[in-house]
Amino acid sequence: MSTDAVIEARGLRRSFGDVHALQGVDLVAPAGSVLGVLGPNGAGKTTAVRILTTLLPPDGGSATVAGLDVVKDAQELRSKIGLAGQYAAVDEYLTGKENLEMVGRLYHLSPAESRSRAKELLEEFDLVDAGGRTAGTYSGGMRRRLDLAAALVMRPPVLFLDEPTTGLDPRSRNSLWQTIEDRVADGTTVLLTTQYLEEADRLADRIAVIDHGQVIAEGTSDELKAKVGGERLDLVLEDEAQAAAATEALAPLADGEPAVDGASLSTPLRQGSGGVVAAVRRLDDAGVGVTDIAVRRPTLDDAFLTLTGRPAEEASTDGEEPA
Repeated sequence: MSTDAVIEARGLRRSFGDVHALQGVDLVAPAGSVLGVLGPNGAGKTTAVRILTTLLPPDGGSATVAGLDVVKDAQELRSKIGLAGQYAAVDEYLTGKENLEMVGRLYHLSPAESRSRAKELLEEFDLVDAGGRTAGTYSGGMRRRLDLAAALVMRPPVLFLDEPTTGLDPRSRNSLWQTIEDRVADGTTVLLTTQYLEEADRLADRIAVIDHGQVIAEGTSDELKAKVGGERLDLVLEDEAQAAAATEALAPLADGEPAVDGASLSTPLRQGSGGVVAAVRRLDDAGVGVTDIAVRRPTLDDAFLTLTGRPAEEASTDGEEPA
């Protein structure tokens, strides 16, 4: 195991009957970083999180978190990690304040320490006004913030977030993203599973893509996007009959064959080709009229589609992981 990795898994394997949820997964997250784990439902993301948080033993492989073995040192490790999932694990019959105090007491904080920590977290997560209300009256975003606050009661150096913003509205999602960024700025190491590619793009220092229980790609967001290829020039012709003339005019700028669909044309661009300006000049010289033209850079959605063979919105609806 690496000495500078706060989270490290090597060759993790786990099966549920005939279902091979993990088939030799490697994951590494240095201190103070966010490791994003992407993949369709059923890919093995949640199974990996359960193993790394001591909730599930692996069938094979090894893993350490904060220098502790997830199997041999499970009891000691639990005091050093926080876990928040896609379903808020709060008691809806207790108030927000009581939920946080209860977590403190479960971690053997004194009553006074539990009250003090609950007050701090209610302020940090903008829940002071709702702190005296039962959690059952909270909105989805408020419950999710309370759940994350509960995961931070003991100020854990390592935080596991399993699809924490699933179902949240854009405002609540952005608020939670800011909270995660603040924790990382304070030195917390985070493993984040998500199906929101925008979320991984914004938060993750490195991303591992898991599909069918295996890591099929790993790198920064830019590195994954580079697997798709470079920039593409997309344009709409005034007259689709000019597609051949447009293709010929753009040939010196292209880095491959263009895709033509009626009046729409899309072509990969050579690096340093000059982009839109050079393309407009060549099309104008060739007498080709366009109604729209733009350079499109690869997105994480493009990378996901290339790596898994399906778009993220389709991948997010194909079932649940084994329990």
